Amino acid sequence: MNIAVVVRQVPDLIEPLEIAPCGTAIDLDAASFILNESDDHALEQALLLKEAGGGTVTVVALDSGDVDNTLYTAAAKGADALIKISQQDHAPRSPRTAAARYAEAVKPLGADLVLVGVQAHDELDGALPPFLAAAMGLPYVGVIRGVRAATETGAVIVCKEFPGAVMAQVRVKLPAILGILGADQPPRYVPVSRIRAAMKSAQLSECEAAAPQREPLVSVVRLVPPAPAARAEMLSGSEAEVAARIADILSAKGLVK
Repeated sequence: MNIAVVVRQVPDLIEPLEIAPCGTAIDLDAASFILNESDDHALEQALLLKEAGGGTVTVVALDSGDVDNTLYTAAAKGADALIKISQQDHAPRSPRTAAARYAEAVKPLGADLVLVGVQAHDELDGALPPFLAAAMGLPYVGVIRGVRAATETGAVIVCKEFPGAVMAQVRVKLPAILGILGADQPPRYVPVSRIRAAMKSAQLSECEAAAPQREPLVSVVRLVPPAPAARAEMLSGSEAEVAARIADILSAKGLVK
């Protein structure tokens, strides 16, 4: 099975994000980047399918953030080919524009299956995967928690999650695009030594994927940092005094009578 995996760089939320001077975007120059979590699961699912039934895995990413390290890490995990879509600038792209560029890079691969994380925390409502499916003219099924090859060729069986944690098995004809929420197992860890070895042996191909800048369907009017919460009140005294104070607080808030 020929599998393509789309991976994205997203700002690392473990560090505070800063708002750009324009007031409508995050200052990406001040942010650090990591691999999008659900894309990591998409890569893991692709590698599991390859190990179970053979085939190839090609990882495709836009040139942004720490993308080279992400691609070489994918190679260290078992990816067969790496493609970086070059960009003249690293300004954020709308999901529609990014999807059009990914589509131009993925189409020549003739992939049987395209896997991408179902969502990213810098996108609204997981818009990129369905936009990618539309740009490639392929069927799309999202919120997937596991994929396996069907008994007949040209199809896969996916485990789709619905609201309320209801799970369903769906047979999907190939070629198709799947939005992965979680792989059959957690993403594998690779030591730094293997990543460094991949940097020397793996070939990273760069490509131009021209696509028109599409008008975003949603525009950000203003970004405002969250207001700091009130500080906690530390209670001191004996157990009886602290208990009485807690009772007074709960009573004042109408939680106890």
